[in-house]
Amino acid sequence: MVSSNYFIHDNSDIENQKIEAAKKLYQKGDYAAALKLYLDLINTSYSYKLYYEIGRCYYKLNNTSLAEEHFLRSIALEEYKNPSYFYLGNLYFKQENKNKAIEYWSIAHSYKPEDENVCLNLATTYFSFDNKFQSVFFYEKYLKYAKDKNSAHYLEIKKTINNFVKLGNEFYQKALRAVQMKDNQTAIQSLLYAVKNHPTNFDANYLLGKLYLEEKDYMHSLIYLKQAYCIDNKSLDVLENLTSVLINLGDFTSAYCSMKRILPLVIHNQKEYLEIIKTIKHLEDSFDKLSYQGHENWAKQYFSENNYHYALFEYENCLLINGNLSEEYDPVVTKLRSFIKPEEKIIKYCIEKGLDLYSIGDYRQANKYFSKILILSSEDSSEYKVAKSRIVNV
Repeated sequence: MVSSNYFIHDNSDIENQKIEAAKKLYQKGDYAAALKLYLDLINTSYSYKLYYEIGRCYYKLNNTSLAEEHFLRSIALEEYKNPSYFYLGNLYFKQENKNKAIEYWSIAHSYKPEDENVCLNLATTYFSFDNKFQSVFFYEKYLKYAKDKNSAHYLEIKKTINNFVKLGNEFYQKALRAVQMKDNQTAIQSLLYAVKNHPTNFDANYLLGKLYLEEKDYMHSLIYLKQAYCIDNKSLDVLENLTSVLINLGDFTSAYCSMKRILPLVIHNQKEYLEIIKTIKHLEDSFDKLSYQGHENWAKQYFSENNYHYALFEYENCLLINGNLSEEYDPVVTKLRSFIKPEEKIIKYCIEKGLDLYSIGDYRQANKYFSKILILSSEDSSEYKVAKSRIVNV
């Protein structure tokens, strides 16, 4: 009888020592030496973190092809919360592929919305495309999340954005005075300046869309009502006016989708709810389930242009028209929502986890989730108030 003894050597201590040594070399700026240590580990280790670190070393050594290769390998092993997305965005930006850079930075943003560098990169790149709506959208996020609010760069950006906001408000107030005088043309001109300076101003976009509707300029009305919807997708006033515009334009599939969006907002008003159901049924008879294809084409076009607000709007339209597309488009819609407002999903998760931990007396862990909410939410939100009231000194 032959017996064999198999000995498994635990090399974890040696690997950990190499990793720590490589990290110190990287921090000192000796990227080639750090890379050599990381590459020595490939035969014994297989993790997304290792490929990420190798990618970073190649990135610092300006070897873009090998950096990209290892970042992508890292993502293949772990798609969630992988810092490789940020570096891939940087790589593509350096290669002047700004569209791809925005896409990867948007993924990074969806996992860590409070990363000021990602917000700033997105803001400046959208600005280079002359997409002021998206640019200001991310500049405002940068101003919220930046840790050093006394740096010259931060103060310069804050001053610029504050000037835009101030000018936008001044023209909006001028428009309101013109509306009171029943001078729609002066109001419209003032609102155009207001939106040009502060494109994320909901009130200015909504009023401008509404005035264009009154003037029967439906195409211009559509532009600003859609932009208002992108800022606040729960506004009943916007959706009602948007529906009217779309019906006047003969775009019955879009009008149908708009009415479907209104339904949950009027669920407690039985009379209005039933009237909308009736209108929806009438509109539904004017098209078939294949009518989603036009919206699909628009969605893909907007996505390719990194206009994720409008891409989301059109992909949602596809689902509203044809519910059988859920399996295909639900993941895309979820992804786009995480690009635009990742805070919502994270805040919801943190509230649930924080309250569960708080209820069993684990205040130290609960504080971590509540602190995250204080960073991501607005001070006037219910989530912020709940989190703040439950922070416990431990």
